[in-house]
Parts: sequence; C-alpha cells; structure tokens
Amino acid sequence: MPVKCCFYRSPTTEAVARSENMDTLLTNQAGLDAFRTFLKSEFSEENVEFWLACEDFKKTENAEKIASKAKMIYSEFIEADAPKEINIDFSTRDLISKNIAEPTLKCFDEAQKLIYGLMAKDSFPRFLKSEIYKKLVNSKQVGNQKKWFPFL
Repeated sequence: MPVKCCFYRSPTTEAVARSENMDTLLTNQAGLDAFRTFLKSEFSEENVEFWLACEDFKKTENAEKIASKAKMIYSEFIEADAPKEINIDFSTRDLISKNIAEPTLKCFDEAQKLIYGLMAKDSFPRFLKSEIYKKLVNSKQVGNQKKWFPFL
C-alpha cells in the first residue's frame, strides 16, 4: 500500500507558491527571457508583453506621457482587433475603453491582474514542464550545484 505524503498544500497555498515563483521569474532577466520564448512558442507572448508594459506604465510620472503610454497600451493590447490583443472579459475591456480618454496609473490594473492570473495558473505550470525551462535550469548549473535561482 503506497504511503501518502503527510504534507498537504491547500489550493490557496499552491496559488501563493505559484504566485511567488511567478513574481521571481518576472524579475529575473534570464527567467523572463526563457518565459517569453516559451510564450512565443505557445502564441501567447502578448500576455507577458502587456504585463511588462503595465509595469512600465505605472512608473510614469509625467501627465502627458501617462496619456500617450495609456493610448499606446490600449491600441496595442486592449481594443478589438489590436495587434497583440489580450484575452480579457468584456466588462474589463469596456471599463478601460470608457476611461482611456482620461487615463490614470491604475486604469489597466484589473486587466493586468487578470493576465497575471492567467499566466500564473495556465502558462507558468506548462513552462515549468517545458524543454525551454529544462535548458534554463541546465544552463544555471555549475558542476552538480545549481546557481541561486529562486523560482526553481
């Protein structure tokens, strides 16, 4: 009879662990590059591009730049038939469309949260099983020891 592991991780704990690893991945250049390559292979690179554009947008201080960057993000990722249209629900898209005339630094927060969740729940676990990820891990090994790579 197989022995069951005594450590149970609740779905919430799993989500938190996945989220922490995802955050680390997105702030590590080698990890981010590998994840982008993976997303490209799955035809969903627009998700991480949108997330990164939002992170950059939130650091904008000049009011004119806020407006121009918001319009660029909107035309690139949000509006119907955008070149890199992201998959968000109608109500989120509609809210952004209504507020884009006078954008704030928070105008893409809800969409960014949805896309982050999609990547963390869907793309990231598949990335961890991919050949791209295995190559990344192997490239970070020195002899038998791994270099510090917190999302591994």
